[in-house]
Amino acid sequence: MNFSWLFWFFILSSMLTPVFRQKLLESQRRSVLMKLEKKRSSRVITLIHRQETVSFLGIPVSRYINVDDSEEILRAIRLTPSDLPIDLILHTPGGLVLAAEQIACALIRHEAPVTVFVPHYAMSGGTLVALAADRIVMDPNAVLGPVDPQLGQMPAASILKVVEQKDINEIDDQTLVFADISRKAIRQVHETVVTITTANGMEKEKAVALADKLTLGTWTHDYPIGAEEAIELGFPADTEMPEEVYALMMLYPQQGAMRPSVMYIPMPYEGPKGPRKARAILDLFRGGEAR
Repeated sequence: MNFSWLFWFFILSSMLTPVFRQKLLESQRRSVLMKLEKKRSSRVITLIHRQETVSFLGIPVSRYINVDDSEEILRAIRLTPSDLPIDLILHTPGGLVLAAEQIACALIRHEAPVTVFVPHYAMSGGTLVALAADRIVMDPNAVLGPVDPQLGQMPAASILKVVEQKDINEIDDQTLVFADISRKAIRQVHETVVTITTANGMEKEKAVALADKLTLGTWTHDYPIGAEEAIELGFPADTEMPEEVYALMMLYPQQGAMRPSVMYIPMPYEGPKGPRKARAILDLFRGGEAR
């Protein structure tokens, strides 16, 4: 047998196998999306950022909300009839404020009901997008987060604290410039939150109070706002998550090192509804009909 032929066959298969695997995943994802659209009579859009491996080298790529995402979602909204509800499945650590604001404003302008599903987390810009929904459906363990602007690695609210607590003659020019930008950024995001929430029917006073909490540095930027706290703060949230959303997230595997850090058999062992619900999700995951 020609060993050089085996060598090139191995190289070719190493390059093509991830491509075929990705195509299969995309097909399974479309199948679950179509089932959810049929079930809810809506247009389903996903904004899911996971660290996935690319190419046969397995290089991990972390993703965030960017202008490419906003362009695609705006295109999807434009292709959706004004009387057709939109369901947005949101899983993101955040990203560019510009892109998040574009998406949020487009969702607000859509005349039919908009529902955002948060299976795990939608932080920062993801929360800003979620605020544009008429209804936010969260897993009981899912979280949202503050939308206070960040300048690089520094919270804008903390930069303003420096200016407030130190004599201006002791502050360098660069910090003063950052403080000016921070003040503008906080005002802009604050106004955006108020505009979005009042457009969804929230009273102006409550909208301002919520915007204060989310934008003025009340918490650290990674503070987790769970479903119960979100409801208390005035988010239009509940926890009635469709099984199809969980099935879809199973098709976005989180890639890690060669040895997985978490391993389990993906079925609940106890509970009257556990086995039936698990079978339904696994059926969707495999491309079958949920029973």
